[in-house]
Amino acid sequence: QVQLVESGGGLVQAGGSLRLSCAASGRAFSSYAMGWFRQAPGKEREFVAAINWSGGSTDYADSVKGRFTISRDNAKNTLYLQMNSLQPGDTAVYYCAAPGVILTKPIRSALSYIYWGQGTQVTVSS
Repeated sequence: QVQLVESGGGLVQAGGSLRLSCAASGRAFSSYAMGWFRQAPGKEREFVAAINWSGGSTDYADSVKGRFTISRDNAKNTLYLQMNSLQPGDTAVYYCAAPGVILTKPIRSALSYIYWGQGTQVTVSS
């Protein structure tokens, strides 16, 4: 069983920054690709960013490219999402996710992820 615990959300003004963390436990974190997703009220969960097992390959949604950076520290079993130039449209609950099998590339599809954290709220005021 894999446990994922997000932290770092909060309220920030437009143009500000936040860094989300996701602490993982329960299996060899360094072997698995990881992803970040978000869900705004009344909307479906959407892909934000993904990273391969080593951190050498990343993928981003067009809406966050150039503003968000996904990274990982395998020694600390922790996934990060640095969010800069935040906009009100980034307001959502952010989730980290892990797949059930070892994947060699960052994966966008939520269907590939079977472990999810409880989410952390990010609110951006205008």
